[in-house]
Amino acid sequence: MKVWLDDERPMPSEFDCHAKTAGEAIALLVRGTVTIISLDHDLGDEQNGTGYDVACFIEQAAYSGQLDPIKVKIHSANPVGRARMEQAILRAETFWNSSNNQQNPNRG
Repeated sequence: MKVWLDDERPMPSEFDCHAKTAGEAIALLVRGTVTIISLDHDLGDEQNGTGYDVACFIEQAAYSGQLDPIKVKIHSANPVGRARMEQAILRAETFWNSSNNQQNPNRG
């Protein structure tokens, strides 16, 4: 499933599901069917959370082995939020790569 996280922009046609809050996106990730997610940072008010909350969830789930590798895109116009999300996703990718190399030492 391809998830678009954004509270204002319309979902592009190449995506399957439009999440408008961090909680909605995290619930979809927990189901384990997400292959691609595109994150916006600002999602309205505090109750909706932020794309950074989702990026932190992805990072933690990658670290704990609870989330298989997925492709993460960031489409946020918020430069500070984008930078924070990018760092969290880079750490998630590091965990995934480390885990994959431990499971398959011949992988290079």
